[in-house]
Amino acid sequence: MNRSLVMFLILLVPAFTAAQLATHARPAITGIAHVTFYADNLQKSQQFYGSLIGWQQVPAGKPESGVRFYANHLQYIQLVSPPAPGLEYRLVRVAFATSGAEALRSYLAAHGVAVPPSVTTQRDGSISFQMKDPEGHAIEFTQAGPHAAGAPRPASMPLSNQIVHAGFVVRNRAAMDHFYGDLLGFHLSWQGGSKPGQTEWVMMQVPNGTGWLEYMLYLPAHPSRSQLGGANHVSPDVVSVAALQKELEARGWTPKGPDRPPLLGLDGKWQLDLFDPDGTRVEFMEFKPVKTPCCSPITGRSPAPLPGW
Repeated sequence: MNRSLVMFLILLVPAFTAAQLATHARPAITGIAHVTFYADNLQKSQQFYGSLIGWQQVPAGKPESGVRFYANHLQYIQLVSPPAPGLEYRLVRVAFATSGAEALRSYLAAHGVAVPPSVTTQRDGSISFQMKDPEGHAIEFTQAGPHAAGAPRPASMPLSNQIVHAGFVVRNRAAMDHFYGDLLGFHLSWQGGSKPGQTEWVMMQVPNGTGWLEYMLYLPAHPSRSQLGGANHVSPDVVSVAALQKELEARGWTPKGPDRPPLLGLDGKWQLDLFDPDGTRVEFMEFKPVKTPCCSPITGRSPAPLPGW
């Protein structure tokens, strides 16, 4: 082959690859869309998420299963029956909101990530696809559809109307940083630990919003169900944890079992932890810190209250 032609082809390949990737630009990823957990007793879970927290209950409908509890017209917790009762690992899937599900699927495929061959359209018109991250967590990216849930029932006003973050157990931070950070554009918002020089929690904020994914790095090699339930969690935000506690008590709540009264976290924010009937932690957290955070500064954007529906 002509030497000039060979050199031309060598130079052409990187240019072609760059152009190919440029046609698969990453669309916006704006926050948590929903989180799915296993529930052994849906009736008890309905009392917790519906009556106590006040989120609107909506059947998931086919082809999905279970029941959804909406914090607002776009964010919800979904509960499904487990394949067997008493499973230790209760987290099923974390879903992130995106402005373009198909564009994001194509973007990841162009970067060599295993994704399904096509997106799926749900009954509410949302478009989504599911996949696994480098540690095998089931995740989903969903583009909102036109048929969102309606306003909550006046008799059950929600304790919070925004899900700001979700967290799960992470073992290999480098692999996760490459996927969520380098490929998806998540960025470090805060990290810290209970001991000097030790990192136990890492907040990776979405690239186009104020929500985040929290790496839970502190669990032992073989954690118990209660340890997993505390680590694999979801976090609604509130303006005031003190006001939240008063409202919870007015609804008949008293701390029991693993429930934790208000405490000031190392990130400088007040929080109050409830545990659902299956031991999954629901971490109510204030939007802004009230003191200087430990361990590292908060560099991400602070979330803010949403207006009512």
